Amino acid sequence: MDIKKRIAELTKILEDANYEYYVLASPSITDQEFDSYLRELEELEKQYPMYADLNSPTKRVGGMVIDKFKKIKHGIPMLSLPDVFNEDEIRSFDERIRKSGFEPEYVCELKIDGVSGSFHYENGNLITGLTRGDGITGEDITHNVKTIKSLPLKLKRPIDIEVRGEIYMEKETLLKLNQERETLGLNKLQNCRNATAGSIRQLNSSVTAHRNLNSWIYHLPNPLDYGLKTHFEALEFMKELGLKVNPCNRIAHNIDEILAFIHEYSQKREQLPYDIDGVVIKVNDLAMQQKLGFTSKYPRWAVAYKFPALEVLTKLEDIVFTVGRTGKITPNAVLDPVLVMGSTIRRASLHNEDYILEKDLRIKDVVSIRKAGDVIPEVVEPKLERRTGLEKKFKMIKNCPICGSLLQKKEGQVDYYCLNTVCPARHIEGLIHFVSRHAMNIDGLGERIMEDFFNLGFIREIPDIYHLEEHQKDLIELEGFGNKSVLNLLEAINLSKENSLERLLFGLGIGGIGDKTALLLARTYKTLEAIASKTAEELQQLKDIGPILAQNIFQYFQDEEHQKLILKLQELGLNMKYTGEEIKENSLLNDKRFVVTGTISFMGRDEIEQILENYGAKSSSSVSSKTDFVIVGANPGSKYQKALDLKIDIWDEEKLRSVLEDLKEL
Repeated sequence: MDIKKRIAELTKILEDANYEYYVLASPSITDQEFDSYLRELEELEKQYPMYADLNSPTKRVGGMVIDKFKKIKHGIPMLSLPDVFNEDEIRSFDERIRKSGFEPEYVCELKIDGVSGSFHYENGNLITGLTRGDGITGEDITHNVKTIKSLPLKLKRPIDIEVRGEIYMEKETLLKLNQERETLGLNKLQNCRNATAGSIRQLNSSVTAHRNLNSWIYHLPNPLDYGLKTHFEALEFMKELGLKVNPCNRIAHNIDEILAFIHEYSQKREQLPYDIDGVVIKVNDLAMQQKLGFTSKYPRWAVAYKFPALEVLTKLEDIVFTVGRTGKITPNAVLDPVLVMGSTIRRASLHNEDYILEKDLRIKDVVSIRKAGDVIPEVVEPKLERRTGLEKKFKMIKNCPICGSLLQKKEGQVDYYCLNTVCPARHIEGLIHFVSRHAMNIDGLGERIMEDFFNLGFIREIPDIYHLEEHQKDLIELEGFGNKSVLNLLEAINLSKENSLERLLFGLGIGGIGDKTALLLARTYKTLEAIASKTAEELQQLKDIGPILAQNIFQYFQDEEHQKLILKLQELGLNMKYTGEEIKENSLLNDKRFVVTGTISFMGRDEIEQILENYGAKSSSSVSSKTDFVIVGANPGSKYQKALDLKIDIWDEEKLRSVLEDLKEL
């Protein structure tokens, strides 16, 4: 027997069988035949690994284990879509496009409730799979993506292409998994979306393979490169390549047809074998899409209609108060735990005293709960007919729950504040700054969550962030936190330890140090130890660091408490060295000051600033006589006019593209 030929033959048989079963839902061989061919291929690959295909069907069973997820930058950003919630907002979207001079037709597609992914093929072979991440950078999940049987490891044509879609779990799969987990004494997976998110981020691909994930492909980022003219053509093109494209899509020629599609699938929603949470509406014509362009966050040619939230009933057990970083007091509902759209809800914000009084909410009321926009828990109203007379009327507190100071309501406002500037709750501002986007950038620790964790006693000092795993069981019990979301948060905290020095330096909150100055210091001195050893006079030698800022930096590192903090962070494993890019020589940009204003269609402002700063330029937020050039996008505002008045060099998008292309060639 020609072994190489037989391996290729078995590979082709199994690839075709996978496509017929998982994409076409029309199998041509039995399960027994498939298993027999698969076992034969596995045995031959063990004996003759040199003949095994890179994307052999045997890879579907998993088995690859990684240490951590690698970050990879998307070639084309994965932007999210703006949400709309009613007919008026859909009509406004259509009117905005028509006012731009277009007569659009649309494609309506189901909004699958799963996890977005990007899949790269070279010569028809699946090479990488990435999560959406922050839209600019995703995580490499290739080892898990290869276990998804509906996603071809090899396309029907030897083509280089990137496609995007949704990884999801079917309802029946979740039911079977939970029956199995119940038998094993494990916690049930809460819903298909959470189960998918947890499954796709397993370090061991065997676990993912067992979860039996699925996929729909819905987007081609660069369709014009393949001679396509419409989004609908792109869907058909991807289907021809062997990719699984959802058949529930339709061209709509007007708003009435869009609304009819939405109504149809809001009725069919429960009967579908997978979860959907809305309908995506896209301009069909690709040339029209290009002319409409993008904002910094969204395409202007698409929206996502979200289905109305479902409401459930539960009991309002208590009302407790938290203190924000500005001293604002927020009442919060403590609820009898209830499942809303797949998540267990235990707490919800009640915003302020007026909100509670207007709704006449009382402790021990039966209340209706929903998720606003399918995400944020919201107390809708009390069920007056369910009152027994034992309910307790709400009474606003008079004193701060943290320091006991008398609360005050600011004139013309509905909120109460603790005005004690040394109230321990105010310390939260520094903690929020430490985890913020330009500092340690810990995904999942937003301002509201940090306030909650502070009030609950989980995080009171910066090192507590890196001890949060000690509260893992308590976190899982909180509203909005399931087992997987807590694991994801803990992983994000752990990953932040690897950040380059400038993020830590900015996060420490040293007076006068912004993210740009932090980068300057980190690039110049390379280590935190080196920065801490400098005198104020030495620091002042750096351009843009004056005597006051130099003194602030020097005094910070002389403080004994700050020294103890840095030592603790070092012991916790935080990186104290600069690991970012070095400044590259470029005569056009070196030491030049620039300002970005307006919306650049092909790149976000942060990314533009980072690239140009890597070549020696310095970004600024305001235009002055010291500004060397201003980069102007759509809707630039007053900065553009000031640049004209000062006769400053102005770069439009075409000029920016040209400069960036030149930099790539250096």
